[in-house]
Amino acid sequence: MRAVVQRVGRASVTVDGATVGAIGAGLCVFVGVTHDDDAATAHRLAAKVWHLRVLADAGGVMNKSLAETAGPAGPEGHQQSEVLVVSQFTLYGDTARGRRPSWVAAARPEQAERLVDEVVAELRRLGASVATGRFRADMQVELVNDGPVTILLEV
Repeated sequence: MRAVVQRVGRASVTVDGATVGAIGAGLCVFVGVTHDDDAATAHRLAAKVWHLRVLADAGGVMNKSLAETAGPAGPEGHQQSEVLVVSQFTLYGDTARGRRPSWVAAARPEQAERLVDEVVAELRRLGASVATGRFRADMQVELVNDGPVTILLEV
């Protein structure tokens, strides 16, 4: 599994003009699945995202994770971190030969959808507030990259 994780001020996914998922401050996670991925891989990716220390602490230093910032607003009413998970098979595009990407390494949709759902379920089980895109839809993703912070993960 591969993921592109971006720290965002806000992010949303629109399908056919309707918003299907939206978050405030947190992480936007684009997830790609390959053939040998399984539920254990999905759980490892979710755990890595959950514990990734790229969120700002009180001093503005990237020192906090979702594990430390997710959940309901604190006593001072500070907004807590959320996650938007978007399936993206193009993360397994191979451009080593020619100019047209090959999608051979990307998992079939049936496998990919099940495993992206597994990542979402595991993040929710860990305590994250998760919004999603819509699998196999033509999605428009809007986000405000905070930092900018963009991390590539592979498990």
